[in-house]
Amino acid sequence: MQAFFALLGGLLVLAFVANRLAQRTRVPDAVVLILAGLLLGPVFHLVNAAEYENVTRGFGTLALILILFEAGLELDVDETLRHLGGGLALSWSAYVITALLVAGVAKWALGLSWDGALLVGAVLGCVSSTVMLPALQQIPMRKPVKLTLLVESSIGDVLAVLTVGALLNLSQPHGSLFKGLVGGFAFEVAGSLVLGVAAGLAWSRLMPLLSDQRFWQALTFAAVLLLYSGATAIKASGLFAVLVFGIVLANVSQIRKQLFPVGVGEDLPEENLHHQILNFHSELAFLIRTFFFVMIGAVVQFSGLRANAVAILGFAGAVLFSRWMAVNISGWTWKGISPQERELIILLLPRGLITAVLAIQVIDARGASFGFLRGVAFAIILLTNLLLVLASVRARRATPRAVPTEPHPQEQVVE
Repeated sequence: MQAFFALLGGLLVLAFVANRLAQRTRVPDAVVLILAGLLLGPVFHLVNAAEYENVTRGFGTLALILILFEAGLELDVDETLRHLGGGLALSWSAYVITALLVAGVAKWALGLSWDGALLVGAVLGCVSSTVMLPALQQIPMRKPVKLTLLVESSIGDVLAVLTVGALLNLSQPHGSLFKGLVGGFAFEVAGSLVLGVAAGLAWSRLMPLLSDQRFWQALTFAAVLLLYSGATAIKASGLFAVLVFGIVLANVSQIRKQLFPVGVGEDLPEENLHHQILNFHSELAFLIRTFFFVMIGAVVQFSGLRANAVAILGFAGAVLFSRWMAVNISGWTWKGISPQERELIILLLPRGLITAVLAIQVIDARGASFGFLRGVAFAIILLTNLLLVLASVRARRATPRAVPTEPHPQEQVVE
C-alpha cells in the first residue's frame, strides 16, 4: 500500500511537470503519461495492471464525465454559434468518413463481420476533446480556427458515444437499424438536451444559496454524477447531458435573457461561482485522467501489437486519409483559411480518453473476441498524438505567416 501511494504521488508530479512543459516540449501530457504506463507495466513490470483493470474502467468514465463538464463550462455560446457551421461540417464529415474507412480496414485485415467492423470504426472515428482542448491553448493559430476545432472535438465525443451505444443496441434482441441509428440518436440527443438545460437552470438558481456553505463545489460534482446517471437510466446520453449542463452554467445569464426577457435586468452572481466550479473540476479531472492514461499504457501487451501490426498501420492510414478528405469536403464552410492552416487542421486529429473508454466498453459488451481493440486503441492514440506534436512544431514555424496577430472581423467561419 505504501508503494502504491508513493507511485500515485510520483505520477501526479510527473503529470504536473508534463502539463507545464507541454508548451515548450510540444508533447501532449497524455503521451508522457501513456509512456510512463508502458515503462511501469509491460517494460519493467513494476505494476500488475490486471489488478486495476476494473478500477480503470470506472476511472475512464469518470474522467470523461468531468472533462466534458469542464468543456461545457469553457464554451461561450455566442462565440461558439458563430463558428458552429464549420465545426459541425468538419465533425460529421470526419467522423462518418473515418468510421466507414476504418470499418473497411477492419473487415479486410481482421475478418470481422460488418457490425463488428463498424464498432471498431465508431470507436476510432472521433477526435478527442480531452487532448484537443489543452492542445488548442498551446498551439498558435487564429481564434476562428481554434473555435472550429473546439466545436468539432466537443461534438465528436458525443457522436462517438451515441454511435457506439446505438451499434451495441443493435446486437440486442429486437434491435433494428432504424431504432438504433436514427430513432436512438434522436431520443438520446433530445432527452439529454432537455435534461441538461433543465438541470443547469435549476442548479444556477441554487448556487447563490449554496455558495456560502462548505463543500458546495463537491455538491455540484454530485449533481453532475446524478445527472449522468439519470440520463443514462432513461437511455439518453449521460455524457451529452453533462456537456449541456456545463454550457448552461457557463452561459446562464445569456440563456435567461433569451428565455425570460422580462425581469432579468438585475446583476447575476454566477460569474465568480462559475470560475470556482471550473477550477475545482479541472483539478479533479486532472487527478483522474492522470491515473487513467497511465493505466492505458500499463495494460498494453506488446504481443497483441505485433499480431495486429498490419491492421494498426491500415487503421492509421485510414484515419489520416479520412481527415484529409473531411477537411477538403467541409472547407466550403470556412472563410479565410490559409493553406498552412488547412494543413495544420489535417494533422490535428488526436485520439485520447474517449477512444480508450469506448474500446473498453466494446470489449466488455462483445467479450474476448474484441480483446485486440485495447492494443489497437492504444496504438492509434499514440500515433495520432505524435502527429499532434508535428502539427505543433509546424504551427510555431509558420506563425509569422499563418497566424495574424489581430484577426480581421471578416475572417469568420460561415455558419
